[in-house]
Amino acid sequence: MAADHFETLFPTPEATATFGAALGVRLLPGDVILLDGPVGAGKTHLARALIRAILLSDEDVPSPTFTLVQTYDTQNGALWHSDLYRLTSTFEVEELGLIDAFEDAICLIEWPDRLGELTPESALHLTLAPAPDEGARVVHATWSDPKWRDRLAGLQT
Repeated sequence: MAADHFETLFPTPEATATFGAALGVRLLPGDVILLDGPVGAGKTHLARALIRAILLSDEDVPSPTFTLVQTYDTQNGALWHSDLYRLTSTFEVEELGLIDAFEDAICLIEWPDRLGELTPESALHLTLAPAPDEGARVVHATWSDPKWRDRLAGLQT
């Protein structure tokens, strides 16, 4: 694995979920995961697996498409799952309270391009894309904060 990126193929939705769950147990408050990719790329699927792996209770994990933000109490601290698809300005991001959550919660952000200049420099950026085989996904991870090198060690397949 390179110091600042890797790309891997997950052959099934289950493999994508396994990666999400394994990543989830390694996250700490202040960690921001940016989930990028086209509609249907598996962003919410990965996020749900990650959230379920660390939830304190057996609660439903809906997509935040219409609510914009879903919050959870997890074994690793507060977690915010946001879908910014419908936002049109960074002012709306600030109104959601995401800037403060970046400091003291685990944040999963779908459609992170809506963050603009508010994007945390220390975030882990995961870009998902459908692969030729049905259900397969390519995940490309990039980061600049050295903490991700250790957090991601052993997760690349």
